[in-house]
Amino acid sequence: MVGQMCHLANFAANPACRVVAIADLRPDLAAAAAQRFGVSRIYGTHHELLADREVSTVVVVTRRRATGPIVLDALDSGRHVLSEKPMAYTTEQAASLIEAARRQNLVYAIGYMKRHDAGVARALAELTRLRTDQSFGRIIGARGWCFGGNTGASRDTFVMTAEARPDGLELWQDGPDWLPATMRPGYDVFLNVFSHIINLARYLLGPSPDVADSKIDASGTSRVTLDFGGVACVLQLANGSEGPWREGLTINFERGAMIIELPAPFAEDEAQVILDQDGYRTRLAYDSSWAFRRQADAFVSDVAARRMPLASGADSITDIALAETIWKRSLTG
Repeated sequence: MVGQMCHLANFAANPACRVVAIADLRPDLAAAAAQRFGVSRIYGTHHELLADREVSTVVVVTRRRATGPIVLDALDSGRHVLSEKPMAYTTEQAASLIEAARRQNLVYAIGYMKRHDAGVARALAELTRLRTDQSFGRIIGARGWCFGGNTGASRDTFVMTAEARPDGLELWQDGPDWLPATMRPGYDVFLNVFSHIINLARYLLGPSPDVADSKIDASGTSRVTLDFGGVACVLQLANGSEGPWREGLTINFERGAMIIELPAPFAEDEAQVILDQDGYRTRLAYDSSWAFRRQADAFVSDVAARRMPLASGADSITDIALAETIWKRSLTG
């Protein structure tokens, strides 16, 4: 679903690149997707695809535990890569991917598409202004939340077959050695869903926060406090909520606040930005665009210019390190 709806459709629509091949272990699904998106070459494995010398750049959307090995093969073959997040399950795994990209001076991007959201771009510009003119005073704290819900996916935007998902892919370990096996499914969800709001908080508040506090209960509901140089950002995280998707970030100032309301992950919509000063709320004007489309367009441009992506592998390893620290702290109390 994600590979077709969020990636294939957007790269196929970009006139600055050509989608020349698809690789999938399910032949019927590969054929159906290739027909839908006008792709002429179909390969049964990623190894076969990487043998095609016309392929210069690879987008990896697969089982999360198989992402790292496939990305490593692609980077070692000299291809630029955009992969879905999480990039890996441990910092050691992530570091091996970053080093592979560095060795060959490759563009390596991670799918934190919320950084490409046009509303988030407006929020960053407004935040820069407020920090400069001090009209709201200094930042005194922040609060983020993600309660899951309806993802906004539309069944009409992808094809699917009845084929079983096959085995045969190399899989990386799904967590650090110290993480009990019973907790790894929750850790997987944390990396897949909640790393988005952590990544976005870092984008707006500072790249390298410390973990000040962490509490994760048996259901995976989390309360995490990140310290951005003396500014505490409290994150409330829970997956599987019913109803609409609810996710966002509030940045509190001495004399006001900025509120960023994020759309559902697959909704073709922008984040909305609200400024609150003295009880008066102003919603910034917004348009209609899609973070996934903007991410695809940015990646094509980054490859052409050999430019560091907005969500690079080198930056995104911090999200893995934070997740490790959060879960270890929760275990040790």
